[in-house]
Amino acid sequence: MIEHSASEDRRRAPAALDEARLRQQAIGVRLRQMFDEVVSEPVPEEFLAILRQADKKTAEND
Repeated sequence: MIEHSASEDRRRAPAALDEARLRQQAIGVRLRQMFDEVVSEPVPEEFLAILRQADKKTAEND
């Protein structure tokens, strides 16, 4: 009876690892999709204005 239980555990372990890998892969795919969406968004004009001001101040200090 104990041997049967141990062999079942050995069969379940690879299945559990496969399931975990599939979950990780799905999470990775979704994260890449989200990142791509964020990267493709336009930069807000207010942020560009702040960057221009910072560049101007840096150029004046050089």
